[in-house]
Amino acid sequence: MKTTKLLSLFAAVAAAGLLAAPQSALAKTQTVALNVPTMDCATCPITIKAALSKVPGVSKVNVSYEKREAVIVYDDAQASVADLKKASADVGYPAMIKTAR
Repeated sequence: MKTTKLLSLFAAVAAAGLLAAPQSALAKTQTVALNVPTMDCATCPITIKAALSKVPGVSKVNVSYEKREAVIVYDDAQASVADLKKASADVGYPAMIKTAR
């Protein structure tokens, strides 16, 4: 009888722990490519990369002047595509989603 109660208690505690898992445990790393058509010089990518890198959750940024695009790897529990687009627009470079993976 005591063993059954103990097992039931253990199962309840374990289930409660799983249900209370932090959001970061459920987060996924996402990659998005943004089209940034207003880049007009070789220093534009530096400004855009700096702005995108400051967004919480961003782990990698690659900006190409030749392709007029920014490819960002980010944690979707901390950042969204809207956050990334806003960061780019806030430094003068509006962006549109090119691809999302």
